[in-house]
Amino acid sequence: MDIDIVEENEQQLQPEPVKVTGKRPANLPVDEAHPFDLEAYISSYKGRTYVDRLVQIIALCPSIAAQALQLALLEVFQMRDVNLYRTVLSTYEQVSVASNGQLPLVGDIAPLNQKWIDETNQKNQVDRTKLEVELKTYTSNMIKESIRMAQRDLGTFYRSVGDHTAALKYTSKSREFCTTNQHVLDICLSILELLIEYRNYAHISTYAYKADTALEATANMVRANSNSAGATAPASQPSVKERVTAEREKVQTKLDVAMALSHLGQGNYEKAAGAFVKIGPIKGLGDWTGRIVAPGDIAIYATLCVLATFTRGAIRAQVLDNDNFGVYIEQEPYVRELIEAYMGNRFKAVLEILDRYTTRHFIDIHLSVHVTNLTNLIRSRALVLYFQPFASIKLERMSTAFGWTIEELEEQVVSLIQAGEIKARIDRQNKILKAREVDQRTALFTRAVKTGADMQAANRKLLLRLRLQQADLVVKAPKGQSLMPHSSELVNMY
Repeated sequence: MDIDIVEENEQQLQPEPVKVTGKRPANLPVDEAHPFDLEAYISSYKGRTYVDRLVQIIALCPSIAAQALQLALLEVFQMRDVNLYRTVLSTYEQVSVASNGQLPLVGDIAPLNQKWIDETNQKNQVDRTKLEVELKTYTSNMIKESIRMAQRDLGTFYRSVGDHTAALKYTSKSREFCTTNQHVLDICLSILELLIEYRNYAHISTYAYKADTALEATANMVRANSNSAGATAPASQPSVKERVTAEREKVQTKLDVAMALSHLGQGNYEKAAGAFVKIGPIKGLGDWTGRIVAPGDIAIYATLCVLATFTRGAIRAQVLDNDNFGVYIEQEPYVRELIEAYMGNRFKAVLEILDRYTTRHFIDIHLSVHVTNLTNLIRSRALVLYFQPFASIKLERMSTAFGWTIEELEEQVVSLIQAGEIKARIDRQNKILKAREVDQRTALFTRAVKTGADMQAANRKLLLRLRLQQADLVVKAPKGQSLMPHSSELVNMY
């Protein structure tokens, strides 16, 4: 249940680099072929996540950068992070300069509001001084609970002004003054929010495990207190088991989301897929809904990871037949269409859907750097699945099924053959993909020889063990007794 104070190297909160195959587009299109409704999308978020996602849109979608800038500024002025305000303006300024006059300058749309900056800095300074004085007072008086709350308030303050390093420092230090498991759990959840917010995926699992331990300890304490109360509790109140289960579900869903994002952020797509499909009901997200992640995001993350790593049987069992996860899928209708096309071998439709929603995927702050990797994995698995039933097939037929030219298909197939994903060869002259023929007679003979060698090795080990046990009996046998082992010992020998 203990929480270690974060070391200096962890306090830097630098996002972990992820190896990306392929390049992310510098300018994402927003048109009929790539539809994207900015207002409908951003309405699912609030707080810092709302602004962070708009900054991503400003940087990648010049055609709607001005609209995104105005929405971001409306939210920023409700906050107290001056650096975030400057980040919004500088991001738009860079895009505007790169557009060669196609976008209005930032000064024409939203001139620098120096008055707001000065007032916000002054207010932040006053509040910081007040909180630091309170902490020093409580520390000198050795009031443990007050010290914990003062450090918690300082962590919250630094988070609101955008100083994530200081926020993590004070939040983790308050562990020393916790008196209950619930306090520890609250600290873990606060740190998880910080790590997700700044996309520091490597350290999320540590605090998720600590939070799970504190959650279990809290549940055990509730059960113990309820048992001691005995029959004094009114019959109308919910049972202890129901209350403990309800409280655990609220926190467990958040921990599952944190672990899933950790796996995704580090490129562990198979683990991420398994974690996402096990996430509890939407109501379990509680105050994380929109502030940390939206239910539609979970559906998209899970679907792309599942299609890139799961077998069809696993997809049907864990996604399509999962009523709980079906609620998340309903948040993004195209997700179900994508899964059904994949399961129905309509791979051309799969690739068209992935291309159609490219903009939606790339502007996501957690998914952006993984879109190219996941798309390549889905494309490769689709090619492997399509070729599996055939001994040979014309490349022309495959190119029609995937909507590619023969040259593009040949390039993809060659890379899969070289990687060992497809056991086949290409007849370039006739444009035919042929599976490698296996000599069944030779394969059977090889297996028989290997089985015989394995049996000989097992028999040699058995005989050696038998001789060692017989020698041990000879040494231990008293004088006048038979040296032959009893029948029970012979059974043990074999």
